[in-house]
Amino acid sequence: MGFCCGAGMIGSFGSVRHYKTMVHHVPIMYCPVCDRIEVLPAIAGEYEILVEYAQGDNAPEVDFREFVNVDHIANIFENCVMIDAGNNFGDILKQQIDLSLDLLGAAKMLEDDSWRKMLNDRLVKLTERLQQFNKRKQTSNRSA
Repeated sequence: MGFCCGAGMIGSFGSVRHYKTMVHHVPIMYCPVCDRIEVLPAIAGEYEILVEYAQGDNAPEVDFREFVNVDHIANIFENCVMIDAGNNFGDILKQQIDLSLDLLGAAKMLEDDSWRKMLNDRLVKLTERLQQFNKRKQTSNRSA
């Protein structure tokens, strides 16, 4: 499993900047708490080769899907706790909050104060993210 600041990494496809080149549709893992992004280990070699060629050509943008077929890689997101299929980021945040609440219960039962503090901090960040997401969603629904 991919872990970052203690939170589970979420698998998705996203855009990654490598120096002056933006690479779109890259299989990544990201942390909803600290925003850390990593290219999935299963395709890291292909990613490095692509950005090396793109930078050699001074390409400002490339689409990963045009050069690398990831359909043949079984269980590409196997190191991820969840997969963001682009459906609803709010649901993913709610699931992360639920997991953190479950862990908080265990930390309280074990009387582990440092773990409880870490989980409380994570819950604050996740709750803020969910509120921001819901606010943006409401704003976009009004303007549509």
